[in-house]
Amino acid sequence: MPQPGWEEFRFDGIGTRWEVATPRPLSAGVRARLLAVVEAYDGAWSRFRPDSTASAMAREPGRHEFPPEAAPLGQLYRSLYRLSAGAMTPLIGSSLEQLGYDGDYSLRPAGPPLAAPRWEDALDWDGSVLTNRAPVGLDIGAAGKGQLVDLLGAELRQHGHNSYLIDASGDLLYSGPDVIRVGLEHPYDPARAIGTVDLAGGALCASAANRRAWGDGLHHVLNGTTGRPVSTAVATWTMAASTMLADALATALFFVPGADLERSFEFSWLTVFSDGSAAYSAGFEGTLFT
Repeated sequence: MPQPGWEEFRFDGIGTRWEVATPRPLSAGVRARLLAVVEAYDGAWSRFRPDSTASAMAREPGRHEFPPEAAPLGQLYRSLYRLSAGAMTPLIGSSLEQLGYDGDYSLRPAGPPLAAPRWEDALDWDGSVLTNRAPVGLDIGAAGKGQLVDLLGAELRQHGHNSYLIDASGDLLYSGPDVIRVGLEHPYDPARAIGTVDLAGGALCASAANRRAWGDGLHHVLNGTTGRPVSTAVATWTMAASTMLADALATALFFVPGADLERSFEFSWLTVFSDGSAAYSAGFEGTLFT
């Protein structure tokens, strides 16, 4: 997918595989900076690390200081929590653990689905300070990976790399002189594509129920009001200026019709439903195979 001749830097971080492609090689210093940004983000937000700030919130109530990126992340989550009537929430961590998506990756449910606590009852999110009134399972996975992609893009630009492609296991951020063509992964067969889309710049993100699935009908996209996996949509794609926004809206499409989200956000989108039908925005300039 990168342009011919571009150099690629591959590494693992926050539980996924990363590829950063640039026209000229990254110096050892820039590579070290990218890895440091990933480590710092993981150290703050991961619910799988006992030493993270997010894990501290799961153990006890209190006031918790997060890095500056917490402010825009919180604003976006607050908007989507409201638009989805509580279905999309950063307090979904305990619900995921209940169904087996826990720190040990046991993938064995501990009991029936558990609804997430109501944000207004459990959490104050003021800029970079989060105050929880009781232990809460914070999970910002619906937007966090996208935000980290944006942070790496900013780091590259700071070091003079203005053309790049960042691929965080399918969440893409591209800056470059040419248009690149990207395949849209089939929701039931990762070896196939259901279409293509041309990316001239900005972010392209996808979310699919099959990406992290286990057990009978269990996957990582849960409705916060019930704690149950959603069953209507099976895959979504979004294009936006920032990867954080595209990543978050790819999940929001499981709960809110794209046309409704377009009233609040500037993005284009495609949703594939479990009955095989699809809906998409006028601005989603992709090609679906028939």
